Amino acid sequence: MWKEEQKTKSELPGVPAGGLRRVGQIRGTNDLIFHAGQDGMAVALELLSTHTPGAPVVDDHHEFIGFISEVDVLRALEAGKDLSKLIAEDIMVRDRIAVTAETTIEAAVKIMEEKRLLNLPVTQNGRVAYSVTRHDLLRAWIGLGTTGED
Repeated sequence: MWKEEQKTKSELPGVPAGGLRRVGQIRGTNDLIFHAGQDGMAVALELLSTHTPGAPVVDDHHEFIGFISEVDVLRALEAGKDLSKLIAEDIMVRDRIAVTAETTIEAAVKIMEEKRLLNLPVTQNGRVAYSVTRHDLLRAWIGLGTTGED
């Protein structure tokens, strides 16, 4: 029965013939973005409540300035820091690894693999629009649609 229900990429709604090729064709499932001055405990709780492994950090002008992952929060705790006395900017890593809508899915996968990332911000004009997860990229690569709803 499973084989009867399987569809090819070109038969799935929303998937162009030949499958998805660029990050901009993916509607990312992670729209979480932290602000530099956001309370550290609030950051940790947001990561936990959304089951999100990490998210980009933006400044007051919504410019991408860093990234916070669960591991970064754990490092702060391991160092004996009180999250309620920290802000996102204190916890984040300053690496601004991101892609654009024009980045190929293959290139995004390679970046995630090389940098050992769980999700990757997608920027437009220096601002984070959303992030794509490894799950989003896998769905796109095998042609399961653009929304994560399929």
